[in-house]
Amino acid sequence: MDNATDFPAQFARTHRFALGVPRQFTVSADGSRVFFVRSASGSDPVSSLWVWEAGKERTLADPRLLTGVGGEVPAAERLRRERARERSEGVVSYSTDRRGHVAAFALRGALWAVRTDGSAPFPVSAAGPVVDPQLSPDGRWIGYVTAGALHVVELTSPASPATHESAHRMGGSTARKASQPPHSAAAPSSAGAPGPRQGGGTDRLLLAPEGPEVSYGLAEYVAAESMGRSRGFWWAPDSRALLVARVDVTPVQRWFIGDAANPLQRPRAVRYPSAGTANADVSLHVLPLDGERTEVRWDRAAFEYLVTAGWETAVGGVRPGAAGSPRGAAPAAGSPGAVRPRPVLTVQSRDQRTMRVLTADPDTGETRVLHERRDPAWVEIVPGIPARTTSGARVWPTETADTRGLRVAPIGTDATQTVANDDCSGSHSAGATMTVQVAQTPAGLQVEAVLGTDGERVLFAASEEPTERHVWSFAPGEGLRRISEGPGVHDAVCGGGTVVLDSRTLEGDAVTVLRDGAPVGRIDSYAEEPLLTPRPTFLQLGERELRSALYLPSWHTPGAQKLPVLVDPYGGPSIGLVRRCRGWWSCVSQWFAEQGFAVLVTDGRGTPGRGPAWEKAIHRDQLTFALDDQVDALHAAAADHPSLDLERVAIRGWSFGGFLAAAAVLHRPEVFHAAVAGAAPADQRLYDTHWKERFLGHPAEEPAAYDRSSLVGHAHLLRRPLLLVHGLADDNVVVAHTLRFSAELLAAGRPHTVLPLPGATHLPADHAVTENLLRFQANFLHQSLSG
Repeated sequence: MDNATDFPAQFARTHRFALGVPRQFTVSADGSRVFFVRSASGSDPVSSLWVWEAGKERTLADPRLLTGVGGEVPAAERLRRERARERSEGVVSYSTDRRGHVAAFALRGALWAVRTDGSAPFPVSAAGPVVDPQLSPDGRWIGYVTAGALHVVELTSPASPATHESAHRMGGSTARKASQPPHSAAAPSSAGAPGPRQGGGTDRLLLAPEGPEVSYGLAEYVAAESMGRSRGFWWAPDSRALLVARVDVTPVQRWFIGDAANPLQRPRAVRYPSAGTANADVSLHVLPLDGERTEVRWDRAAFEYLVTAGWETAVGGVRPGAAGSPRGAAPAAGSPGAVRPRPVLTVQSRDQRTMRVLTADPDTGETRVLHERRDPAWVEIVPGIPARTTSGARVWPTETADTRGLRVAPIGTDATQTVANDDCSGSHSAGATMTVQVAQTPAGLQVEAVLGTDGERVLFAASEEPTERHVWSFAPGEGLRRISEGPGVHDAVCGGGTVVLDSRTLEGDAVTVLRDGAPVGRIDSYAEEPLLTPRPTFLQLGERELRSALYLPSWHTPGAQKLPVLVDPYGGPSIGLVRRCRGWWSCVSQWFAEQGFAVLVTDGRGTPGRGPAWEKAIHRDQLTFALDDQVDALHAAAADHPSLDLERVAIRGWSFGGFLAAAAVLHRPEVFHAAVAGAAPADQRLYDTHWKERFLGHPAEEPAAYDRSSLVGHAHLLRRPLLLVHGLADDNVVVAHTLRFSAELLAAGRPHTVLPLPGATHLPADHAVTENLLRFQANFLHQSLSG
C-alpha cells in the first residue's frame, strides 16, 4: 500500500481524523462520572453516548440500537450543526443533570433519556421535533425547542408515574392538543415486538413565537458563528426558572441560497446579517416554571450583542471572612435568608469596543454593571468569562499590549480592588477599599480560555509559547501551576475534584482522568492512525520570530535537489496552525510534501497566542501585515534551507487562508506563482456583522478598510494561475464571493479556474469530494509551476 496515494481516501473516510475521538466531556458534580460522545471506530460516523466511572467505560446510548442510522433531523438542528461544523450522526450533543444520574439527547428529532443505573435508554414524549434538549440541574425536567417554541417536559421513567409535586409545579397542563400526538421514536424491533416504553410526564409550552421570524431558546446566526454562543436558554441552578433568549430576525436581510446542480430544489431563504446591515433583535427573559416571564432590561440600542448568558448562585447572608462561617457559605435554596439565583449576562456594543457583564434582578429584570472593558480596537471575547468560584471570587480578563491574562478577585472586590458590592448581601459599601489579595497571572502567559471553576480552583488554558497550549490551575494557598505536561495542545474540563485532561501531541491524542491531581484512568480514542506521519521542523523566522513549520518529503535528501514551495497558511484570527500537535492540517501539509513540495506554514500577525498587540495589528487592514508575514517567513526559510526553490512558489488556503492565497497572487506576483483559494471571502462587505466589523469597522464609516481588505476591486492585478473553489451551499462564506470575483476577473480579461462544489457547505463533507479535492489541488499546482 502506498501511504501517500491512499491518504486522501483515509482523510475523507475518517472525517479529517475526527471519528472515534472522544469529545464533549462533562463531569458530574461529585467527580465520579465523566460523560462523553465517541463513535465505535475511526471510520464510523455514528456517535454514541458513553460514561467513564470507576476506571471503566461503558456505553449509555447506541443510536443503532435505538433508532437506527440516517434519517432527517430538524432544520434548526441542521443549522446548529453547520455552525458547529458537526459532521457526525447519532448522539452529537447531550445534557446531564448536576449529579450525573441522567442524560438527555435527541435522535432524528426525537427526545431520549438514559439513566446511569444500567437501565436502558427510553424515549420521552415531546410536542414535536426536538432541538437542543437541556436537563434541569435537578434532573426533573427537560427543556427543548420545537418549531421555535420553548417547551419543558417532566422527566419520569417509563414505569413510574409523575409525582404530585411535579404535576403541581407544572400547573398540571399540557402543551399538546388532543389531536396532536407526541413526537417520539421507537427502537428497531422485530415484527410485533414492542419498542421501548415511553417516559415523560406533563409537557408544557412555555413560550411560543409570535410570528414566523421569531424563535425562543435558539442562538442567532452571529452568536453561533462568530461569538461562540451556541445556546439560547439556560436553567437556573435551583431548576425553578429558565433564562431564555428571544430572537426576532425580521430586521435581518433575507438571502437565498440554492444549488444550481439541483434545479428541482427550491433555494433556501436565510437571514444573513452582512457587514453594515441590521442584526437580529435579541432580548432575554426570566421565566419561572410557576410564574410570569420578566424581560431582562439593558440598553439594547447601545449594546445589541448578547455574548453570554447564564445564572449564578449569589453568595448571601454571610459577610466574607465572618467568624463562625465558611467563606462564601449561603443558606440552602428555599430556606429563610436564602438568596435566589440571578441571571448574569455579557453584552457588547455594535462597534465591539465596549463589553459589559451585567447581573439582573430575576423579579424586576433590572440590571446593573458588574464589569466593563473598553478597547480602541475591539474587546476580545474570552471563552469561559464570566466565571466565579464557590466563595464568590470573580475571574476577569486583563489586557496589556503584550499579555492577555486573568485576575481572580475575591468577593467584595472588583477588578481594581475596590468593593463592587456584588455579593447580594448588601453588607458592604460600594467604593470602600479592602485589604484582600487579588491574584494576577504573570506577564507573558497568554490566556486563551477559562475552562471552569471547581470550588476555589480556577482552571484555564494559556500559552507561554504560541506553538503550545497548556492547562493551568490557580487555587488559594496553592498558587499558579501547570497541570498539562509535555509539548502539545491541551484542554480540560473539571468538577468535583476531577479533571479530564484532553491532550493532543505530535505522537497522538490522549485523554487522562485526574482525581485530586493524580491520574486515575484514561479514556480511549478509536481514531485511525494517519497513513502519513507529519514531520514538521519548527522554526522562528525573521525579526518577528514568526512561528513556522516546514514539511519536507520523507524521501528528500537535503542539497540533492531544489523543491517547489507550497505556502499553506490559515493566517487569520482565532486559528493557529503552527502547533506542536498532530492535527489533521499537519497531516495534509505532509501529504502535499510527499507530492514533491517543501510546505511552509506560518502564523503571522493577527493569529492567536502572542498577545493583544500581535492579534490587533490587523485592525482596519486584514491583508497587508498578514501577507507581509507570509513573504518574510518564506524568504527567511529559504535563506536557511537552500532546497527551497523561490522561482517556484505556490500558496493554498481555505476560508481566510483562501482569501490570503488569492491576495498573494494579486498583490505579490513576483513572489507567488500560483494559488488555490477555497471558500475565500472575496468581498468583505458580504461577511457577517460581528466577525467582520470587529476587524474592519462599519463599512459606512471605514470604506477604505473594506476596499483594501477585499479581493474584488483588484482583479485586474492577476498575472498568475488561480484556482477558485467554493461550495454552492455555503451559508457562511456564500458562493457569491467567488462568483463576483470571477466575474470581475473575466471582465478584466484575467484567465482563472473555478471549481464549484455542488451541495457543499463551508466545510465539504462528501467523501469523494474531500478525497479528490486534495488530488485536484496538487495536480493544478504542479501544472501551474511547471509551465
